[in-house]
Amino acid sequence: MNEFFLTHPYGSQRMCTFGKNGMVATSQPLAAQAGLDMLKKGGNAVDAAIATAACLTVVEPTSNGIGGDAFALVWINDELHGLNASGPAPKKLSIEALKERGITEEMPEYGLTPVTVPGAPSAWAALSKRFGKLPLTEVLQPAITYAQEGFPISPILGYNWNVAYEKFKGELKGEEFAGWFETFGINGKSPKIGEVWSSSDHADTLIEIAETEAESFYRGRIAEKIDAFSKAHGGFIRKEDLAAFQPEWVKPISVSYRGYDVWEIPPNGQGLIALLALNTLKGYEFKTKDSVDTYHKQIEAMKLAFADGKKFITDSKHMKVAIEDLLHDEYADARRALIGDDARLPEAGQPLHSGTVYLATADDEGNMVSFIQSNYKGFGSGVVVPGTGIALQNRGHNFSLDESHDNRLEPGKRTYHTIIPGFLTKGNQAVGPFGVMGAFMQPQGHVQVIMNMVDFDLNPQAALDAPRWQWINDKTVLVEKDMPSYIVEALERKGHDVQVATSRHSFGRGQIIRRDPQTGVLFGGTEPRTDGAVLTY
Repeated sequence: MNEFFLTHPYGSQRMCTFGKNGMVATSQPLAAQAGLDMLKKGGNAVDAAIATAACLTVVEPTSNGIGGDAFALVWINDELHGLNASGPAPKKLSIEALKERGITEEMPEYGLTPVTVPGAPSAWAALSKRFGKLPLTEVLQPAITYAQEGFPISPILGYNWNVAYEKFKGELKGEEFAGWFETFGINGKSPKIGEVWSSSDHADTLIEIAETEAESFYRGRIAEKIDAFSKAHGGFIRKEDLAAFQPEWVKPISVSYRGYDVWEIPPNGQGLIALLALNTLKGYEFKTKDSVDTYHKQIEAMKLAFADGKKFITDSKHMKVAIEDLLHDEYADARRALIGDDARLPEAGQPLHSGTVYLATADDEGNMVSFIQSNYKGFGSGVVVPGTGIALQNRGHNFSLDESHDNRLEPGKRTYHTIIPGFLTKGNQAVGPFGVMGAFMQPQGHVQVIMNMVDFDLNPQAALDAPRWQWINDKTVLVEKDMPSYIVEALERKGHDVQVATSRHSFGRGQIIRRDPQTGVLFGGTEPRTDGAVLTY
C-alpha cells in the first residue's frame, strides 16, 4: 500500500491556483480546508492561519505539534507585524546543570533535557486576540474534530511517520518515551498510508486551549500536567517557566532586492541568513537561472551568510553584533568581494559597529499571513505528556554548550531558531507571503524561491517546482536529481563537492501566495515535494 502511493513513474505538472475571495496554502489538504472554512464563515486571514496551524498539529504531527514554537508575519491594515512565539530555556536548565549530569559536549537530541517552553498555543491566542474576527473555540474546531474522529494518513505524511517510528523504536527506551509510542502508534506500528489515526487526548487539550485562550497551557491544568511529568522524569521545565512566558510582537527586518522588500522575523530566527545572502547577491546581474555562474554565486553567498548566522544569531537580547551592521551595504560589498571563481570554505566576517510546517493565507480585504510552527527534528523530543497528546519540542538541541559561543545555553534564553516565515512587498504594498520549511534548508529555500520569482520571472508554482540545491557544510552541496547534469559537472570543476540526492525529502516544503494589486486577484503555488494543497474560492 505505501509503495503504491509513493511511486510516481511520470513527472507531474501543476499550474498556479487562482482565486479572489481568499486563499490558503499549506502542506496538508485537510488543514488548508480548515483555514478556507474560516474564510467562508466570515473570518479573516488571521483566523484562517490559526485554524490551519492548529489543524496541522493533528494532521501533520511529523513536523509540528502543540508543544512546539511558532513565528508569524501578518499584513493587516496595510502594515506588517511580526510575532515571535518561540520559548526560552527553562530557568533550571544551564551548562552547569548539564555538567552535573555528565553532559559536556552537546545538548541531547531527545528526551526532556532539550525541551524548551512551547510557544505555539500562545501564538494562536495572541493572533486571535489582536487581529482575529472569530472566537478561538470556533477557529480550533476543525482540528478538534479531526483529532476526535480521525483522518486518513496521506502519502508523504505516512512516509515520514514510518521513518520516525522506526528510528524512535530503535533509539528511545524507557518510561519517559512510552507516551509517544502510545499516542503515535497503532497496534505497535506506525499508521500506514490510508489508515485512519485519531487522538482523543489531543482533542481534549485543543478544547481546553480554545476555551481558555491558551491560559490553561501556561497557567492552568495543562501546565500542571507538564510540570508533574517533567519532575517525575528528571526534566528541567516547570510550571513557573510556562507561567512566565509571553509571545513577543517584534518589528520585522528586511533588505531591498531589485525593487522588492524581502521581510523576515529578526533573531533569534535564522531569517537574517536569507537576507544576508540576498544582500550579497543583489550586487550581481543574473541573466539566466540554469547557468553555473548563477548556482555558484548563490551557493557561495549562502555559505558566507550561514557562517555569519551560525556565529552571531541567538536571542536578540544576547546578540553582540547589531542586525543593522550585518545588513549594511558596505558589509555586503565586503562579503561579495570574497566570492571568486572557485568554491571556498566559509568563514564568518566581522561587521563594522555604528545583528517545519509552513502556511500562507489571504483574504478578500487584502490581509495576509505568513506562519510557521515546528517541534524541531520532526516529532520533537520523542516525549509526549501522558493524557494530553502534547509532543514536546527539542528546540534546546540548538544551544551551544561552549561557554564562549554567542548562542551558549543560558537559563531563560531563546536559542538560535531555524523556523522562519517570509513576506514580500513592493512600493509599500503587499505582494504576498512565502516560506520554505525544513531546518537549515529554510533560508536556502527562501533565497531560491525569491530569486526564481524576482530574477527569473517564474510564477509561484514554477518557483516551487524548480530543482533545488542545499549547502551542507564546507564545500559539500546536495542537489536534486533533476538538476541539469551540465550544471552538476560545471560546479564540480569549480571545486564544489556535489552530491546528487536520491530523494526530495530534505529540500524543504514551500508555499507562496501573491496578490495582484490592481485587481485583488490571488494566485499561489504549493509544494510538490509533500502532500501540499492551495485552496481558494
